[in-house]
Amino acid sequence: MSSCPICQRPSVPAFRPFCSRRCADIDLGRWFNGSYRVPSTREEEEEETKDEKTVSPPLDPSPRIS
Repeated sequence: MSSCPICQRPSVPAFRPFCSRRCADIDLGRWFNGSYRVPSTREEEEEETKDEKTVSPPLDPSPRIS
């Protein structure tokens, strides 16, 4: 049997690989706040220049009456 990656207790099949909902939620929170990161081969500069090239169409400030 494997151990929980958060608290090292034995894993429970219902929450595998975790031992409880609490440890599963702690892990999910770490993904959401950026504690865990998946490595990327892209350069940050490439992503920044891509964002700069994306242009949204201008909004029409005048209201339309039907």
